[in-house]
Amino acid sequence: MPETRLIDLTRTVSRLGHGAMTGIDRVELAYLQQFLQGDADVFGLVRSAFGWLLLERTGCQNILKLAQGPSALPKADLLSRIAHRKDRPRAQAETAARQHAMARAGRPGLARLLRRLPARSEYFNIGHANLSANSLGALKTAGLQVTVMIHDTIPLDHPALARPDTVEPFRRKLAAVSAHADRIIHLSHATRATTERHLAALGRVPPGLVAKLGIDRPTPDPATVPEHLDLTSPFFVALGTIEPRKNHALLLDVWDQLCEPRPALFILGNRGWAGADLLHRLDSLPKDGPVKVISGLSDGAVAALLSQATALLAPSLAEGFGLPPAEAASLGTPVVATDLAVTREILGNYAVYLQPSEIYSWKETVVRLANAPPLQPRRATDWNAPTWDEHFKKVLNLAC
Repeated sequence: MPETRLIDLTRTVSRLGHGAMTGIDRVELAYLQQFLQGDADVFGLVRSAFGWLLLERTGCQNILKLAQGPSALPKADLLSRIAHRKDRPRAQAETAARQHAMARAGRPGLARLLRRLPARSEYFNIGHANLSANSLGALKTAGLQVTVMIHDTIPLDHPALARPDTVEPFRRKLAAVSAHADRIIHLSHATRATTERHLAALGRVPPGLVAKLGIDRPTPDPATVPEHLDLTSPFFVALGTIEPRKNHALLLDVWDQLCEPRPALFILGNRGWAGADLLHRLDSLPKDGPVKVISGLSDGAVAALLSQATALLAPSLAEGFGLPPAEAASLGTPVVATDLAVTREILGNYAVYLQPSEIYSWKETVVRLANAPPLQPRRATDWNAPTWDEHFKKVLNLAC
């Protein structure tokens, strides 16, 4: 294995100051933490509005501290204010990255910048940023090995579930990976099969390996749960960004058909790309009704709700891995999920699997769980969560 690791931190920097992290954000941070704990040389690469920034270990450590909070972002410098007039956190984040950079280069100067790295270096792209023919080609020109994690190919498999302006850009990203990657990290055998099918159509399938993501058992913090939420009666949780593939509309249909008294449904997540009809339904929910949309919760509050919920409901139409069901299972919370190959691969027999359009089956399951005796104590006895140690032993060829 190469002795020097270069991790692309463009996504992490772009997310600083923007609130709760997504699943992909968490994975990129897990890699940064792992690299900084080891003895290998560690560098970070960030694409800013004006070019490339190269960070050494200390700079990467500072970015990690900012990502983990509560460290304050610096005041935006002039360059960042010019580039990001309408996005103050992004301006501040790029200022922080620039302050910690050991070297900079304009957009055409990436290969030259990377020649500062020691020989036998490996580039890790975890967050899907900078997957372009120019960027990956420059990395290869500079002599780096290129490792890319492909989380899923949902924009190509289900274009109707993706924003229209993301489908072709994603195809171009995958074409660049096909041409330039030395190896690909897949998160499941199911996603590997779909990814390699697309890569084959693009001309080349780089060597790959399957390494399931590690599941860190969330730490509940009941003190941070909003006081107005009633947790004494049965309640269900749906967790994830509000977008078409998460299929929130099915849950709204189910709750419309439930008899009184209806259990509570807490939809936890920020608004992503969602259709006007769904957003109108969510905005029209009565404030004193059983269905509540809650955003901006801390990780501890989300974990507290998840740990006490009657069940997590995950009617997704497509998933690359599915962190919420896995985190729920790690807490011993029952999971009701769409019957997807990737979910079965990750959770096995732990979850109850239903079809994503069978409203009656979802309604029947919700009623049964709401009327069942509570599980005491909660424990995940039927599911062994994959660990980060197992993941990195596969990816980094660490000795067992």
